[in-house]
Amino acid sequence: MRRITGKAKDETLIELQNASDSQVTDESSGNGLKEAPLPGHTETDKLHSNKDTVFFRDGVRRIDFVLSYVDDKDGEKKQERRREFEANLEKAGLELETEDKSDSKDQKTYFLKIHAPWDVLATYADVLKIKVPFKESDIPHGQDVPLEWLSHPFRLPDHVMHPQPDYFTYPFDKTKTDFFLISDKDTFFPPSTRNRIVFYILARCPYYKEGRKDRGKTGIKRLLSNGTYTAAFPLHDVRHIQCRYWKKARNAECESERYNLYEHWARFLCFYKEQPLNLIRKYYGEKIGIYFAWLGFYTEMLFFAAVMGLICFTYGVLSYDDNISSQEICHPKIGGRIVMCPLCDKKCPFWKLNSTCLSSWQSHLFDNEGTVFFAIFMGIWVTLFLEFWKRRQARLEYEWDLVDFEEEQQQLQIRPEFEIRCTNRRLNKITKEMEPYLPVTSKCARFCLSAATVIFWISLIVACIIGVIAYRLAVYAAFASIIKDPMRKIQLVGRFITPQLATSVTASCINFVIIMILNFFYERVAIWITDLEIPKTHLEYENRLTMKMFLFQFVNYYSSCFYVAFFKGKFVGYPGDYSYMFGNWSNLRNEECDPGGCLIELTTQLVIVMTGKQLCGNIQEALLPLIRNWWSGRRGRHNPENHYSRWEQDHVLQNFSQLGLFYEYLEMVVQFGFITLFVASFPLAPLLALFNNILEIRVDAWKFTTQFKRPMASKARNIGAWQEILNAVAILSVVTNAFIMAFTSDMIPRMVYLYAYSKESSMRGYVNNSLSIYDISQIPERNMPEDNWFDNATSTCRYRDYRYPPGHQREYTHTMQFWHILAAKMAFIIIMEHVVFVVKFFVAWMIPDVPSDVKARIKRERYLIQEYLHNYEVEQLKLQLSASFITEPQSEMTLTPDKHEVLSECL
Repeated sequence: MRRITGKAKDETLIELQNASDSQVTDESSGNGLKEAPLPGHTETDKLHSNKDTVFFRDGVRRIDFVLSYVDDKDGEKKQERRREFEANLEKAGLELETEDKSDSKDQKTYFLKIHAPWDVLATYADVLKIKVPFKESDIPHGQDVPLEWLSHPFRLPDHVMHPQPDYFTYPFDKTKTDFFLISDKDTFFPPSTRNRIVFYILARCPYYKEGRKDRGKTGIKRLLSNGTYTAAFPLHDVRHIQCRYWKKARNAECESERYNLYEHWARFLCFYKEQPLNLIRKYYGEKIGIYFAWLGFYTEMLFFAAVMGLICFTYGVLSYDDNISSQEICHPKIGGRIVMCPLCDKKCPFWKLNSTCLSSWQSHLFDNEGTVFFAIFMGIWVTLFLEFWKRRQARLEYEWDLVDFEEEQQQLQIRPEFEIRCTNRRLNKITKEMEPYLPVTSKCARFCLSAATVIFWISLIVACIIGVIAYRLAVYAAFASIIKDPMRKIQLVGRFITPQLATSVTASCINFVIIMILNFFYERVAIWITDLEIPKTHLEYENRLTMKMFLFQFVNYYSSCFYVAFFKGKFVGYPGDYSYMFGNWSNLRNEECDPGGCLIELTTQLVIVMTGKQLCGNIQEALLPLIRNWWSGRRGRHNPENHYSRWEQDHVLQNFSQLGLFYEYLEMVVQFGFITLFVASFPLAPLLALFNNILEIRVDAWKFTTQFKRPMASKARNIGAWQEILNAVAILSVVTNAFIMAFTSDMIPRMVYLYAYSKESSMRGYVNNSLSIYDISQIPERNMPEDNWFDNATSTCRYRDYRYPPGHQREYTHTMQFWHILAAKMAFIIIMEHVVFVVKFFVAWMIPDVPSDVKARIKRERYLIQEYLHNYEVEQLKLQLSASFITEPQSEMTLTPDKHEVLSECL
């Protein structure tokens, strides 16, 4: 084996001849055929352009991985590490080739190209149990769908959707190479598999000297962290040195996988097209493929929820003029004559009910009869979404050959960090091999520290929420003193902005800023404490981090919405006996709801937090990469390709971290919580989520195709711990929406009044019925406003509650109507929850997790695999018997003439 170092211009004529004679391998093909050179390109063209290629300088060996490094002040120590590491890589069988810094654009960076020969690939494919094809599948696909022509505008070309035929596969066995379909060893393993194998070696290769055992000096990750290498990445594909992924070439053979992904997936104009999931899976691996499959399916299901939410909102708009309650509030002889009690101490004046005219109309848009139906619909929708996703996931598992891929296989791939930091060894009872382990005492100590950290940060969130609530209570009085009585027309803005609205909007914005700040810090804390726990496998690492991050995000994003929905206006008291946040000694009186209800404030809170998060996320994902690339001076497209090598083009791209998909999932699951937990307050939430996700898919596709280095291909058969989180959110959403409709919305009090207390069987008189009376002379001095503008025109004021009036023998205690309404609310919660849960469980029972045709195909394929494998073993044994029969001595042959025939018949 030789290692080449030097400049491309110093290649010999022999190397040039080899490059001209070699054929460029088609990276996207799985059939093992090689592609002929494009016509019109001479050897001289190749000589000047061969730096823009995925091959070594000999034009034959594929570049499976690239490492980059620069010389700096710590050069000697780092050079020694690199020397030992690269020597160990060569001992592992990898082939290396170095590009000198004088050939790079910055004149500083060295590039080490790595190639894995067949023996290395075969050995580690056997170790990792990588499935490879051994026979083309003869199982017919499903029948044509009726009216399939309707979906043609949304479909992609067949060569993009189905890049390779379907095969029967089996875990690779190095001793049975002739069992598999190996027509060309150079192309038998696709680039994604080759990259995965090389990275497996890099992650476990030591860089200590021979004879010294320092387990801390192992793996490319540590070399990247200590600056020995600056980057480690596989290359994006290129089918020919003259092909570009961002523009269509004259020759059709330039349509590489990356070009197809860019052309048919990463462009926003393709937002209405289906995603090329098979191509995504093949190019980026199953783990990334399953994410985009889930995101696409989630977006498709959001379409139905968005349509239904739009219908419910339209109903609210069309019934706008029929809202009798708002008409009474706005009527000058009804709402204009009702004097309301002050909403805060000292600073808040008495006020007329018709000053909330606008907010009552706004509240009707979201708080109407259609909202109850929509809340029930969303409880059923979320079940259909999860159940149909299980079926979709099962189909992908079969099509992507993940049925037999068990998580136990990933246990073989222990995290290098675990191997390095766990110096203790013990015998594995199953494998009978010594393996590293973490002692129980150390594990408990680390777990306690992790749990304490999580509790501390959740407590910090709760403290911030309490601070925002205190801000609401303190600032409300300030807004009330600034925005005086709207009926006096002192300030024009006062006719449109009430103290409640001003307080709610500013508090929501402040809360959103706090959420983003806490989120920024906790992301780093969560990674730190997860690293502290030293999980054994990558799967365990991701699951632990997922639970920590989602628990934090749940409290961080939803706590303010829970406060507005279930606490605001519920513990207010009444004039003369108000409740205070920190006790009677404080001046922070608990907030009251608007006479139109607290639902409109919950809507405001939800819109600001949800929309703000999605806008920040899109800006961060779409604009920051462009700014970063512009700032770093990326010149990939603006330099002549023959002066800008393939590895340099990829080197300037962003790194796709191991937790890259984690943040993508987290963003979508938080959004899922918004559109399910509080959707009863804002039926347009699914529509906003739909628009965001349509953009999200294309932005993510654009990032993966153009802005990120090619990620390491990883396998995953499902979305992991996120599935259980979605199930938990779905169940919780039924409870929260039932409570929102019962205690936050005014739907139940209106229904009780309509069917039990209205004399005209209409909503006329409801506003007067829902407001209790209090004697102004009995209001304590601390609650009286400083500006008594009503000039003693009335002796009573009204407040939102159901209590007996002054002079009654049970004055200021709850009336029987209050208890009737409370009973109706509890009955509604019980009925709605039971109805929705019964429907949910019935739907889940009716819809099997795995489609029947997929079950049949799996059984059929397993049977055929066993049959083919048995036949192969039989043929091999026959060949061995034939060989032994030929080589046996004549004397033995005469003694047992029928030996071979008997064994053959038995076989």
